[in-house]
Amino acid sequence: MTEPIYRRIAHDLRRRIRAGDLPPGRQLPPEPELKKLYNASRNTIRDAIKWLATNGLVETRPGQGTFVVDRIMPFVTTLSPDPETGLGGGEGEAAFIEVRERGRVPSRSAPRVEVQAAFGNVATRLHLAEGTQVLSRHWERFIDGTPWSLQTTFYPMRLVEQGAHMLLLPDDIPGGSVDYLRGALGLIQVGYRDRILVRAPDDKEATFFGLPDDGRISMISMMRTGYRASDAGPVPFRVTFTVLPADRNQLVINSGEVPAARAAAARP
Repeated sequence: MTEPIYRRIAHDLRRRIRAGDLPPGRQLPPEPELKKLYNASRNTIRDAIKWLATNGLVETRPGQGTFVVDRIMPFVTTLSPDPETGLGGGEGEAAFIEVRERGRVPSRSAPRVEVQAAFGNVATRLHLAEGTQVLSRHWERFIDGTPWSLQTTFYPMRLVEQGAHMLLLPDDIPGGSVDYLRGALGLIQVGYRDRILVRAPDDKEATFFGLPDDGRISMISMMRTGYRASDAGPVPFRVTFTVLPADRNQLVINSGEVPAARAAAARP
C-alpha cells in the first residue's frame, strides 16, 4: 500500500527534527514555503503538521506559527516498593530518593494545608459520610525544575483530634506522614491499593504543566488508599491523589524476582 503523501512529508520533517536541522523551539517554515518545498496542497501540509502535533513533535501557537517541541526526558517511577533499597511508592521521601538515585534533582512546594468536607472518592475511600471534615495536604512537585506531578493526601480529622497535630502544619513532616503517624498514634500502614486511570487534563493542570490546550497529552491519575490494621481487618486512614502528565512520566510495578529496581527503571 502506498504511503499517503502527508505521512511522507511528516516523516521527512520528523527526520529533520531528530537530526537537529529543526531544533527545539525552532519555528517550522510557513505553510506557503512547505507547500512549495514538498509540491503539496494546503490540506496535505496541514495533515502532515497535524500528524507531527499528535505525536508530540510540534505545537501550533495561535497567531504565531508551528514550533518544534522541547521534548522532556521522562522519569520512571517505581510504584511497588523495593524490599532491598526501600525505593518506590511514588510519594513522599521515597519518591525523592528514587529521583536522586537517577542523578536528577527533585523539589516540591511547601504543602498547602486545608480543612474541607469529604465528598466523592475522598468520602468513599475513607469510609466517611459525605460532608465529614477531612484534612488535605497538597504539593506541587518538580524534577530538574520542570513540573512533574501534583499530589494531595486526605486524612480524617479524627487523626488530628487523637494527637497527630503536625498534619496541620504547612511544613514537610520529617520522615513522611506514614512514619509520623506510627510514632504519634501507633498507627501502622499495613498496605495500600492503587487505582490508576488516564484522562484529559483540566484547565488548572494544563496551565501548571504547560500542556497544549487540545488535550492530546493525557494525565495519569492515581488514587492510593492506605490501610491500617484493626480488629475488623484493614481499614483506610488516608487517600492520596497524584496526577502526572504522560509526556514526562512512566510507571513501573515489580512483582517477584526481578533485576534491581534502579537498573531496570533506568532502561527504556
